[in-house]
Amino acid sequence: MKNNRKYGTGKRKDAVARVWLSPGEGNVIINGKPMADYVGRKSLELLINQPFVAVDALGKYDVWATAKGGGISGQAGAVRHGISIALVQMDEEAYKTTLRRGGFLTRDPRVKERKKYGRKKARRGFQFSKR
Repeated sequence: MKNNRKYGTGKRKDAVARVWLSPGEGNVIINGKPMADYVGRKSLELLINQPFVAVDALGKYDVWATAKGGGISGQAGAVRHGISIALVQMDEEAYKTTLRRGGFLTRDPRVKERKKYGRKKARRGFQFSKR
């Protein structure tokens, strides 16, 4: 099993996921928990499985991932990105063009903007008082 494993690092927002892919029956383990228990939302489970659906490989690979930083949604997006990169490592000529066209290999660059001094949030100023 260890010889046939492939690795991919996924990132989204402030979350980073390290993902290992190996041939199996479709088990997804994130931070030691099954995917359904870890993410807790059906929409995020569908998001994580999107790369497998795109290349018609649902249930062919086992996923073992560790996710850090951000929230559950960002971590799910990071796992999805990591799965896509690991799938390309598995079989580049079969999967790369499909995943590239689907936008799965592109890292989502949107991150939270930092708070500026003299403001309440990143862009929101304090409420103006005439008197």
